Amino acid sequence: MPDPTSLALFVAAALVLAVTPGPGLFYVAARSLAGGRAEGVASSLGTGLGGMVHVVAGGLGVSALVLASAELFAALKLVGAAYLIWIGYRTLRAARREGEAAMPAEAALARGSARAFREGVLVEALNPKTAAFFLAFLPQFIDPSAGPIVLQFVVLGSVSVALNTLADLAVAVAAGRLRRGAASRPGLVRRLREASGAAMIALGLGLALARRPAA
Repeated sequence: MPDPTSLALFVAAALVLAVTPGPGLFYVAARSLAGGRAEGVASSLGTGLGGMVHVVAGGLGVSALVLASAELFAALKLVGAAYLIWIGYRTLRAARREGEAAMPAEAALARGSARAFREGVLVEALNPKTAAFFLAFLPQFIDPSAGPIVLQFVVLGSVSVALNTLADLAVAVAAGRLRRGAASRPGLVRRLREASGAAMIALGLGLALARRPAA
């Protein structure tokens, strides 16, 4: 493992990046505003697991192969973008259909959380920009003389994912409180859900326009 000084610098840098607003935080906020705190927390845990997919793939060299191929990168980003846009469209449609409905029952909340977790995993796992981030960020803190490079990559990546997930959870709780505070105003809840759906569509479009990092 890197020496304590390098490790401390890595944690500090990873923490700053974790709390910097970006697509991941906006996605979790949108899910929380659309479905409440439970869905936001489930989305956070899902994107965390999806992030670990990229960490393991990066350590094994799979991510580098994807980023090196224009065709693979384009295919992955378009699938991920289409999935995000579909989730956003579905959220918009549900908001307009159920905007005046009462708050969901416990069983519906459980189903929504399970779905939010699965979708969080897929949204993050299908995002090649996450793979590019880990391949660009982590090697700066890897010391070839300190042990197996793959192990260092996975350990540092796991720390980064954990910090990102903690930041996402904080956003999920805050956005969930905002939505709960609006629970007595169905019209406001509908507008929040519509805005959340539009935000997810915008994130999908942004991913679709992403360019493959230069080698």
